[in-house]
Amino acid sequence: MNMKPMNALLAAALCTVGISAHAAITKAEHKAAIDNAEMSYKSAKATCASLAGNAKDVCIAEAKVEKTYSIAKTNGDFKNTAKAIYDGRKDVASAEYDLAKTKCAAKAGNDKDVCIKEAKAVEVRAQADAKAGTKISEARTDAADAKRTANYKVAIEKCDAFAGDTKDACVKEAKARFSM
Repeated sequence: MNMKPMNALLAAALCTVGISAHAAITKAEHKAAIDNAEMSYKSAKATCASLAGNAKDVCIAEAKVEKTYSIAKTNGDFKNTAKAIYDGRKDVASAEYDLAKTKCAAKAGNDKDVCIKEAKAVEVRAQADAKAGTKISEARTDAADAKRTANYKVAIEKCDAFAGDTKDACVKEAKARFSM
């Protein structure tokens, strides 16, 4: 499978979901970004220390969401695969669910139950969207590969009209053009 069409389709699909595949980053940049996310989390958590009760719990959960998002984006940029993006989106959905549950803890009775059910529904939708996005990306990649292969076969067939060095040059150009 040619990675150029896959990466382009993956980036296009991911731009709509918040976690995107930009240019691949180096291992050093990846480590630095992870370390930065960890430091930001510790700093935010320290800020939360001045709060008490549910407000403190919510503050910490919000910091975890930011950390999870940063790590997911960094891993997506570093690995540049559909699985890394999918895993990141799932992790973010879970962290946002934990945040919503924490916010629900301040409620009581039926309001709390409804709040938790709504939070779970949001998480399930986000995870389903992540899975659908991955399947759409894979389908687009497969379609692009099929089109490229068909166009390559047409180009090779056209090369059959030539002979010798001209045919060899035509075949070489077709292979280069369609990444075969």
